[in-house]
Amino acid sequence: MTDPRADELATRLAATRQRLDAARAAAGRTDEVDLVVVTKFHPVTDVVRLARLGVRDVGENRVQEAAAKVSDLAAADAELAAAVRWNMVGHIQSNKAAAVAGWADRVHSVDSAKVADGLEKGRARAAGERDDVTPLPVLLQLSLDGDTSRGGIAREDLPGLADHVAGLGHLRLAGLMVVPPLEGGASAHFADAAEVAAALRRDHPDAVEFSAGMSGDIEEAVAAGSTCVRVGTAILGPRPVV
Repeated sequence: MTDPRADELATRLAATRQRLDAARAAAGRTDEVDLVVVTKFHPVTDVVRLARLGVRDVGENRVQEAAAKVSDLAAADAELAAAVRWNMVGHIQSNKAAAVAGWADRVHSVDSAKVADGLEKGRARAAGERDDVTPLPVLLQLSLDGDTSRGGIAREDLPGLADHVAGLGHLRLAGLMVVPPLEGGASAHFADAAEVAAALRRDHPDAVEFSAGMSGDIEEAVAAGSTCVRVGTAILGPRPVV
């Protein structure tokens, strides 16, 4: 029996991968760029389809929805669940951070010491319960325009947060994440962020990841050195009305 939705996702995924490959070629890059497929508001059945199409990285924005999908995928297909890496890419309230650390494989949106401490607490608890738990890779979310109400930390506060995270035993400082401001061109914003990412690497050489770029600006992000793009609509289509 055919599955029209699986065919749609396969077509959209292939087109996005072609865009990503073309962007890498245009930028003269031969290194890999992670493709995180963001499934916010889409059902776990789509995650199953994507995993069967070879998607490794799945991204979620909302804590409760993400936790439910992690559980549902494990119940639906344990083998597929083991192959998926769950990425938390949305804002995290500090009182929910410990719970996120229990299921996330990578967190892109750490923007305060309180969130980092919550993740540390949750990861430490998980490590006490399971033998396979490793330090949680986390990226610091930078607010490029200083409007921290949209998420992210002000650039002048970034070094202090980086030092704090680096000192935690159950987290691993992995790099920088940005969402471009609403005003201005993506290329300029990503170039600005790339300079901040380079400064972070100078102080913390293992913080090599640079999570930048979404459906509308993959090319600009890759040209600026992004190591990870977070793509939702271009692959899954419009979000369902909820």
